[in-house]
Amino acid sequence: MINIEVWRGDITQLELDALVNAANNRLWMGGGVAGALKRVGGKEIEDEAVNKGPIPIGEAVVTGAGKLKAKYVIHAAVMGQDLKTDAEKIRQATKNSLLRAGELGIKSIAFPALGTGVGGFPLDECARIMISEVRQHSTRETELERVVFALYGEPAYQAFKQELNTQSS
Repeated sequence: MINIEVWRGDITQLELDALVNAANNRLWMGGGVAGALKRVGGKEIEDEAVNKGPIPIGEAVVTGAGKLKAKYVIHAAVMGQDLKTDAEKIRQATKNSLLRAGELGIKSIAFPALGTGVGGFPLDECARIMISEVRQHSTRETELERVVFALYGEPAYQAFKQELNTQSS
């Protein structure tokens, strides 16, 4: 069984096997979560990512984590150059991030609220999609033990906390 946690704070400070980046399909790391990961982890994360792109929206690729406390960064392409996303793109990006984690045999991963920053996707709907995708993944054979939703702002933290309580009862 995967332990799902909701945590408020800076994803770049987590010491887990992998951190998920809310990426665009070209894998450039500009603002938001991507910018923070690049600032703390170093430009080599972006350089490695860009060499693997572009990728289809909804897909995910893995790079090293530079100076971050994690081992890997999983870049989940939740939008294209138009910076627009939707429920299906978020679902696919979450699912493919979990599949990449499985391929690496990792035990712990942190996700931001995919598509809710620049993409403008509603927090409550994002929480519902992402948490149910993790729950569905946990019904399969997996080495993953811990999924942390790392949420920077209070509204995102509250939306994910509330959704986790709803899906747990």
